[in-house]
Amino acid sequence: MKIGLRDVDGHRFPNLCLMKLSAYHKARGDTVEWHDGRKHYDLVYMSRVFTDTYSKDYTGTVHADMVIRGGTGYGLDSKLPDEVEHTCPDYSLYPQFAGTAYGFLSRGCPRGCGFCIVGEKEGRRSVAVADLSEFWHGEKEIKLLDANLLACPDWERLLGQLSESGANVDFTQGLDVRLATPEKVEALNRVKTKMLHFAWDNPKDDLTPHFRRFAGLTSIQDSRKRRVYVLTNFGSTQEEDLYRI
Repeated sequence: MKIGLRDVDGHRFPNLCLMKLSAYHKARGDTVEWHDGRKHYDLVYMSRVFTDTYSKDYTGTVHADMVIRGGTGYGLDSKLPDEVEHTCPDYSLYPQFAGTAYGFLSRGCPRGCGFCIVGEKEGRRSVAVADLSEFWHGEKEIKLLDANLLACPDWERLLGQLSESGANVDFTQGLDVRLATPEKVEALNRVKTKMLHFAWDNPKDDLTPHFRRFAGLTSIQDSRKRRVYVLTNFGSTQEEDLYRI
């Protein structure tokens, strides 16, 4: 089969779904390339992470016997088949990001924040879905896409895998500082990181004591390497936004 891939959001960040689909089809002997509107394909996959607020849908020409659209930008119901979901991504699709591995060790989050789709899409429990070896094969950097790894019952085993890798780990979605117990912080201390990301999105939650506790336990004493995401103008006043910042 001749397969075309369309990253609707652009190429500013690797599309994990398309990388897995590419690896899956190449392993089956199919030809895979980025979609070219002048060509005809047996099958075209169009993947879109964001809605119109952040990226516009593709309106160009698609010549294909079949078109499959997926990703949260199109809706929450589409999911990869298990045999594709657990395929190691084809990192050659994005050579500009060579040397970095991307993936999920866990899915889901118990918080259910109103601005976030994770609870509806992945569930209100954080559960382990993969081992690190599924998407990491010696790359120097790992970008972890988990919504709330510290809420996962298997946090110790998964953080241990990250520690043993020796790679620089970026917890891209922000860690839940409320769950940073001394045992979990000790495990995080063993993970090689350039930066730790946290999130303080709800002004009604006073996370100040949790951050102070974490600061006293972490081995990362340079505060410039501890970053906090703050959601503003979502049911919050300017004073509440500035207080969190």
